[in-house]
Amino acid sequence: MALTHATTDTAGAVPPGQSGSAQTGSPDREFGVKARSQRQQIIRRFLHDKVGMTGLAIFVLLLVFGFIGPLVDGKDYATQDANAQSLSPGNGGYLLGSDAIGRDLLAGLMQGVQRSLFIVLLFVVIAFPLGLMIGALAGYFGKLLDSVLMRVVDLILTVPLLVVLIVVASNFPSSRTPLGVGIILGFFGWMDLARIVRSQFLSLREKEYVEAAHAMGASNARIIFRHLIPNTLGSLIVWTTLAAANAIILEASLTYLGFGVNAANETSLGRLVSEGVQAASTRPWLFYFPGITLLVIVLSINLIGDGIRDAFDPSNRRVRA
Repeated sequence: MALTHATTDTAGAVPPGQSGSAQTGSPDREFGVKARSQRQQIIRRFLHDKVGMTGLAIFVLLLVFGFIGPLVDGKDYATQDANAQSLSPGNGGYLLGSDAIGRDLLAGLMQGVQRSLFIVLLFVVIAFPLGLMIGALAGYFGKLLDSVLMRVVDLILTVPLLVVLIVVASNFPSSRTPLGVGIILGFFGWMDLARIVRSQFLSLREKEYVEAAHAMGASNARIIFRHLIPNTLGSLIVWTTLAAANAIILEASLTYLGFGVNAANETSLGRLVSEGVQAASTRPWLFYFPGITLLVIVLSINLIGDGIRDAFDPSNRRVRA
């Protein structure tokens, strides 16, 4: 009995030299966790958003098709072949067929994607700074300036945008080129952005950090550009994507009504659809291929916008930041 008791005490004892060995595997280690910035969290959420990434992948493929495709295909849409008129897809070396004067529809689609995206780029470059500036001035300074600017915006919005564009395009026939259509869309497409920015600024200008910046002597320009605009970035990016898709639809509508792109040897997706709809019953490829391309490019931009909106939404818990 004495031997057994002694053995048990010996087995349960900790040697003096190993008093700290029991702490070797303890959770006293420090784990270095690098905090992600807000920008990194937004990018991470977007990269894990299946909807947004699907739209981005489709849009990149369209960019490759429109800008790299012509280098591979080697055909010019302006070239007319009298021996290849109204060929159906796959005949005579025309993958998507040809139109009534022998132009390659595939080359036309590539050029149409280029011109439509060029119109969208012009629209964003013009409408974005206009809407941002007017909305920022109205929302930040308020009072009389806000009333004047917003009444102007309300006055313009009382007339449907498509009607305004038709009136302007009809009075300036030389503007019916991708460059002219893009400029017209830009100068009359900023009103929604101005109202969005104004509403954001009305809320943000009452925040504590704005009052602190005022107390420290920061200028109005510094507060607007360094503090307020960065905090409206999410709304600005979402508007840009959704307005870009709307610009493509507006261009197609203008062209369909005869007030859009109609310059010689110049085309766009809207013009291809407008010309193809007249032959939809006899040569359906002239209508359906441009129509499907137009739908796909609008859909991809809308999907990107949805993904960006979810990425900027802090309440989105589908992806851990």
